[in-house]
Amino acid sequence: MSKPKTSNPGRLLSLGRAVLEIESRAIYDLVDALDDEFEKGAQFMLACKGRIVVLGMGKSGHIGGKIAATLASTGSPAFFVHPGEASHGDMGMITTDDVVLALSNSGETDELVILIPLIRRLGIPLIAMTGDANSTLAVQATVHLNVAVREEACPLGLAPTSSTAAALAMGDALAIAMLQARGFTEEDFALSHPGGALGRRLLLKISDVLHTGSEMPTVGHELSIGDALAEMTSKGLGMTAVIDAESHLLGIFTDGDLRRVLDQKVDINTTPIGSVMNSDCTTVAADILAAEALSIMQDGKFNALVVVDDERRLVGVLNMHDLLRSRVF
Repeated sequence: MSKPKTSNPGRLLSLGRAVLEIESRAIYDLVDALDDEFEKGAQFMLACKGRIVVLGMGKSGHIGGKIAATLASTGSPAFFVHPGEASHGDMGMITTDDVVLALSNSGETDELVILIPLIRRLGIPLIAMTGDANSTLAVQATVHLNVAVREEACPLGLAPTSSTAAALAMGDALAIAMLQARGFTEEDFALSHPGGALGRRLLLKISDVLHTGSEMPTVGHELSIGDALAEMTSKGLGMTAVIDAESHLLGIFTDGDLRRVLDQKVDINTTPIGSVMNSDCTTVAADILAAEALSIMQDGKFNALVVVDDERRLVGVLNMHDLLRSRVF
């Protein structure tokens, strides 16, 4: 195996910094270049009754795919269509309710230009994102978003670098501007990310993870501490709820309470659990978020929570392990 070529110490670091400086200037230039066309394009997208269809070839296609994904996850339904496939049947995916966003740095990409008459025939807005305001795509579009850059970060001027960075930033600007215009919230974001940490934090309720029915450790207040220990052991939650005949919560008894009782030399076989239970226990409703329950348990420094209804009847119980298993953190 041949060894990699060596270079002067620090040269690669300086080259990397130079690339980032060039690309950051390209993005910064967009701030002053942004004009009413951006507003028009965003308004067309906001008014779209269908989907925002993103088109792009090559590297522009990769950027287009990411833009479509960002739009879709921030409240603006969108998907990516490969222009080459569009010419061979996938144009059927675009409807008269849609808006098309086409990316091409040159604005002359054949696979996109050939679609312009078809898009016009549908009578839908065509938003072009190019680096040449005089290109075919820019001139024929309903709206043109200029993402021209001074130079590519590639020293050969060949690899799309600054131009793709600028296009990606413009896509983010559109997505976030519309997110705020729609009043898109954290809860809305979570609905499109149910498998992620944010989705679990904002959507998962304790009713989804608590123990109910026969899984709940419960004892009557007249039973002995020994009976309570047997119930705690069989259910494996490190606690038991103490209830009356109508299932109203009277208190709880935990592993920590057991240690306190044993230190007092109490006879566990004859002492009623009602005399040593913790009646001043924290309770919650079943409709609170699991993340809120986790916060309550962390703040209170306890490992179990009892869930009750409006009349303080026992609904369920959960412990810290239930929340950790659901990955709410």
